[in-house]
Amino acid sequence: MIQDTQRFQPFTQQPISVMSEAGEWSAPFDLTLSGALLRGLYRDMLGARLLDERYSKLQRMGKTSFIAASSGHEAAQVGAGKALRPGHDWLFPYYRDTAMVMALGLPGKDVLAQAMATRADSSKGRQMPGHPGSRALNIFTVASAIASHIPPAVGAALSMKLRATGQVTVTSFGDGATSEGDFHAAINLAGVQGAPIVFVCQNNRYAISVDFRKQSATDTVAEKASAYGMPGYYVDGMDVVACYLVMKEVVERARQGLGPALVEMLVYRYGAHSSADDDSRYRPREEVDAWLARDPIDRMRRFLIKQGLWSDAEDADVRQDINDSLNQAVRDIEAAGPVPTAWMFDDVFAEPTPHLLEQRDSLREDGS
Repeated sequence: MIQDTQRFQPFTQQPISVMSEAGEWSAPFDLTLSGALLRGLYRDMLGARLLDERYSKLQRMGKTSFIAASSGHEAAQVGAGKALRPGHDWLFPYYRDTAMVMALGLPGKDVLAQAMATRADSSKGRQMPGHPGSRALNIFTVASAIASHIPPAVGAALSMKLRATGQVTVTSFGDGATSEGDFHAAINLAGVQGAPIVFVCQNNRYAISVDFRKQSATDTVAEKASAYGMPGYYVDGMDVVACYLVMKEVVERARQGLGPALVEMLVYRYGAHSSADDDSRYRPREEVDAWLARDPIDRMRRFLIKQGLWSDAEDADVRQDINDSLNQAVRDIEAAGPVPTAWMFDDVFAEPTPHLLEQRDSLREDGS
């Protein structure tokens, strides 16, 4: 039986939030989530932040060529990832979604291996860094071209609807993607066809260096949803519990056959757009500092402490455990050795064609 039970209302003027920045519960309903779940949300956020910091070190050491930092996005990404059923639902992420793929179950070691492109990389070193994917977890491999993954996500969702699989697709992207034609064509088709998909826009206010106000005549992305016949939710993306609860609601709504939704999560990227960007050229330091004061990880830690679910001592232990795991992961990944050049011929065809075999043999004769 299809039921449309809404706890959160779409098209609000202020971002949906359930905890204050001081860590106090502020929702008009009781907190019913388990302590284990709440602690897990924090651990996932912290793990993603420490991995993101490790990315920067590896890039400066020349062990990976490029990074797109995700610090500041952790609450939005973990909240969205935890709302899905791993290995059942599908995720079409974008290049900044480190925390989201990890929240869905992709080990941090696999994420690092993809960025470092050694033999430990399941994509065999043939992707840009920050482009993970997983067949087992139904994570579509990240694509570089902005918004190019959104139409395939809608196609996958339509397949789920036609086959009545009970699956849901989530596709994630930044505010810059909403300026691309692929976004508008895809979300329009999803609305017309009632596809079981949730569009998640992580709005950090900058499409690389272009301010959101120069991208959109509307104040929010969420309000655009009305033009496509679906609800739009405007969420505080620095509040992991709000992100999780809203996503659980709209994902289950889609699963019940009630159609797509657009969720805008207001976030901020603490680092530059990428390791090839100088963000000081287009945003003032005062703005960055103001958002740093709203750090989603600090906010969740304050909340857990007030709930009696966390302590400073435990926090230090968990940070040490995560860093130790990252240290071991880097050692293992490096020990796997470089990717052989001949691997470029793998997986092109189920059966290699004669001309590819000839090229591969020629490469080996040259000693590559």
